Amino acid sequence: MSPAFLITALLWISVAGLAFAVAKRSSYWRLGRATAAGAMGWTNLLTIPKRYFVDLHHVVARDPYIAKTHVATAGGAIAAFALVFLNYGLALYSPWLDRLIFLAALIMLVGAVFVWRRRSGAKAVPARLSRGPWDTLPWLLGSFSVGLLLFVLVPTSAMSGGLAVIFALLIAVGAFAMTLGAARGGPMKHALAGLLHLAFHPRQERFAGQGDVRAGATPSTALKAPALDQNEYGVGKPVEFRWNQLLSFDACVQCGKCEAACPAFAAGQPLNPKKLIQDLVTGMVGGSDAAYAGSPTPGVPLGRHAGEPDRPIVSSLIEADTIWSCTTCRACVQECPMLIEHVDAIVDMRRNQTLVHGAVPGKGPEVLANLRETGTAGGYDKAARYDWSVDLNAPVAQPGRAVDVLLVAGEGAFDMRYQRTLRALVTVLNKAGVDYAVLGSDETDTGDVARRLGDEATFQRMAHELMGTLAQLQFKRIVTADPHVMHSLRNEYRALGTRFEVLHHTSLIAQLVAAGKLSPKAAAALADKRITYHDPCYLGRYNGETEAPRQLLKSIGIKVVEMERNGKRGRCCGGGGGAPLTDIPGKQRIPDIRMGDAREVGADVVAVACPNCTAMLEGVVGPRPEVLDVAELVAAALE
Repeated sequence: MSPAFLITALLWISVAGLAFAVAKRSSYWRLGRATAAGAMGWTNLLTIPKRYFVDLHHVVARDPYIAKTHVATAGGAIAAFALVFLNYGLALYSPWLDRLIFLAALIMLVGAVFVWRRRSGAKAVPARLSRGPWDTLPWLLGSFSVGLLLFVLVPTSAMSGGLAVIFALLIAVGAFAMTLGAARGGPMKHALAGLLHLAFHPRQERFAGQGDVRAGATPSTALKAPALDQNEYGVGKPVEFRWNQLLSFDACVQCGKCEAACPAFAAGQPLNPKKLIQDLVTGMVGGSDAAYAGSPTPGVPLGRHAGEPDRPIVSSLIEADTIWSCTTCRACVQECPMLIEHVDAIVDMRRNQTLVHGAVPGKGPEVLANLRETGTAGGYDKAARYDWSVDLNAPVAQPGRAVDVLLVAGEGAFDMRYQRTLRALVTVLNKAGVDYAVLGSDETDTGDVARRLGDEATFQRMAHELMGTLAQLQFKRIVTADPHVMHSLRNEYRALGTRFEVLHHTSLIAQLVAAGKLSPKAAAALADKRITYHDPCYLGRYNGETEAPRQLLKSIGIKVVEMERNGKRGRCCGGGGGAPLTDIPGKQRIPDIRMGDAREVGADVVAVACPNCTAMLEGVVGPRPEVLDVAELVAAALE
């Protein structure tokens, strides 16, 4: 048997193995529910190159080491396989193509060496990395590339039959990992699923440009509305996820970047987003979590949970406390190099627990009942929502009276601490001569908390009620000091057919300062203090607004001292997603961790821009920096 024939035979066996792997994994994905009709055509495959080289690598490039390593390993492997197919699959046997194969295999080998070094040769191997089969992968990829290098390098005349077989076995070991190994759920399944995941991503809007979003596309951070009239009540079993969600779970590379970013995991609560995704893969194919080789879910031993495609997820596969620990901060989604939507999966499972089983922990049931009965989370009299503004001469919106700005306060308006922020904001609006009005006693909750707790029915009812109230008024834009209110009105109400221009109060005030309508100057005592700014998740990560608050503080004369985690990668305060209501215990509190970040930079003041952040950070006991809303700092600078 000639060496050329041997490599040709091995190539076609590998192609068959690859086809089998795709068929095997897709048999699991097809168990899921269908997507919206016509939304996932085969033409989506044409989007893969752009999404791979631009969207995916935009995230991967945040870690330059692994980005370059991935380019070398994956790029070399794809190039080598394509060239082997061209030269040997088509029986061209060109020496020039052999030289290109040698180069591609060499690049792949260099990448494999650096993958190995990352996992064993580095001084500090990241604890977030899964071990086991993932530690073996560099050796398998190295075997493939070394086999190709030797096969091309050694002249045919010098290659005995035994030597050719050895080279072929080296290639076959790596080829097995990339084909049949992937079919069995090995690490290389991420390559098969990952490329298809980019084409059939559950959130196609993630790849739309800003122009497309303004034209009407749903923003990529807005939760998708289930069809309640078609009995879509969340996900209780793996088969109840949509098929492209199941596909996305298979794309996970177990890098643990989601784990390292998760505030609940850091606090020792029973949530590890990487383990959660792997549990869902286990449920999709059937089996237990005993073979999982990464960091476990805090407080949940391995080997005690198992699942099947048609078996309930909670609590045979995943503990209920796991899905209720999430703050919906999207830090996991922000960091994921494979663009997996962890939060969507968690909220889907919450919907099933809430709508089908009525199993919401902590104070959640009480809050949901209050929302349904009174239109407020705390069960307050709606007429008292704006009592704090009586002495500030804040006009109340009236039908037939047009205003430029409508102020929507949100649920926090009943809290005395948040009222200080709102009073500061109204003071600033009065000082700038803004034509505004407050919504008044007709204001009801946006439904944000209900939706995050999985009560989609209450969210939609409350959203329609508030939309009806707003439809009776004439205004150009809405302003709010609550990023959760802003996100609901700006992004999530779009799916219900209404679009508003909604500004966060820091953005509006920054515009007023830039227009010369305000000239705040910080007092010397304040200017001399070390002030850091904490990014609210629903303002920074969800809506991309990180610069307006900082620019506003800078215009006052305040130099912001940045915490290590800031901007879109800022650490959560622990106040989102209904987490303070479900109150799942951990080893420490999330706001304590965030306040620790502020102490590390020697901050005297933590500037905030969200009532939830204010409440959570001010709840930290012991000596700590003062917590002040940006509006309070501006108002003080105007005095």
